[in-house]
Amino acid sequence: MEKFRIFIVEDDPWYGEILQYHLALNPDYDISLFTTAGQCLAQLHRKPDLITIDYTLPDGNGLQLLKKIKETNASIPVIVISAQENITTAVEILKSGASDYFIKDDNTKDLLWNAVIRIREHQSLVDEVEHLREELGHKYDFSKLIKGNSVPLQKVFSLIEKAVRTNINVSITGETGTGKEVVAKAVHYNSDRKNKPLVAVNMAAIPRELIESELFGYEKGAFTGALNRKAGKFEEANKGTIFLDEIAELDMSVQSKLLRVLQEREIYRVGGNERVALDVRIIVATHKNLFEEVRKGNFREDLYYRIIGLPIDLPPLRERGGDILLLARFFLDEFCKANKMPVIALHNDAKDKLMKYAYPGNVRELKALIDLAAVMCDEKEIMADDITFNTVSGNEVYMTQEKTLKEFTNDIIRYFLNKYDNDVLRVADILDIGKSTIYKKIQDKEIMLN
Repeated sequence: MEKFRIFIVEDDPWYGEILQYHLALNPDYDISLFTTAGQCLAQLHRKPDLITIDYTLPDGNGLQLLKKIKETNASIPVIVISAQENITTAVEILKSGASDYFIKDDNTKDLLWNAVIRIREHQSLVDEVEHLREELGHKYDFSKLIKGNSVPLQKVFSLIEKAVRTNINVSITGETGTGKEVVAKAVHYNSDRKNKPLVAVNMAAIPRELIESELFGYEKGAFTGALNRKAGKFEEANKGTIFLDEIAELDMSVQSKLLRVLQEREIYRVGGNERVALDVRIIVATHKNLFEEVRKGNFREDLYYRIIGLPIDLPPLRERGGDILLLARFFLDEFCKANKMPVIALHNDAKDKLMKYAYPGNVRELKALIDLAAVMCDEKEIMADDITFNTVSGNEVYMTQEKTLKEFTNDIIRYFLNKYDNDVLRVADILDIGKSTIYKKIQDKEIMLN
């Protein structure tokens, strides 16, 4: 560990050596002694962690030196030690940025010892916070967090970049397992709200009778069992972001109350009359087509237009081409690292098998497949036989997805194009459709070739 570097500026060599000896009792301190302001200023490039200065110096006073130090590096803590007991001088020194001001007496050594400990602890906390901020920024760099280089994913990255520039509401759509919560985190932690809370709420997981109190909180005595006041999720997210997952599952009666919250930017806890002002960003997600839910009468049209904001539609994994192998390699490396296993290779036959599968469970399913294959293989290479797809009626899983006939048709054509290396003539023959139909869908970008 690097030593804590302390500069002592004292024109009385005997007194300076006393302070130096006393602080040197801690072997973690690296102490340098100077007798003039000029000597100290000439060594600031060594980046001291703390400077103590005598008020009276041969080439100026402590206040002048303090100001020059702060001009060079305002973050360096400075303690002024003086024989003067002038209150006006002490106040001026503290106003100029000194961390402390001590009078020379029998207690100075102990006061200085304790002050150094406090300053060092504070600096450690500052360094830790800075480290965590850097780590957080790295962790949620969405181009690293969301793996892939495909054209559909690059469009998602472009939309995330637009989303983080403002506080516009964001609506994320996509099939189950495509990474909607990951995108919500990427938006929040790259926005100017990143140091404030991100509160995630799964609307489908909260019983209908509890949803209102969960979102908006409640007052003591609001209902049986309400023994104390409780803040709701919106209050918890104040100044930050609230992520409402599976928003399409929200009951119509609560939709009207949510609309009012979004319009008025305020809430009232259940059973209370106290207004709670809100400054919160809304990110919603659903695997359903919200506009279709509005058309069916399951979702309020006015709420739809309030929350739609910037729409981000996540592509299913089967449309992301080479991202499948990129993600497979990433998940495999992560699994080996977490389980302290040597690096495992992917055989070409295994890669082909992965590329030809439709992934009804998307990225989440791919991760599960790779984790299992890593366990089943010989610990050196994953073969095609090590990859086992979910045989629990893949057709049932596929058919539960709410899509139009056109979307299902495109999925089927895309699947066979992937399987037969984009051989349009062969796929047209297998599906008994005209090759011009396939070419037109490709031209209209309804189907993206890998």
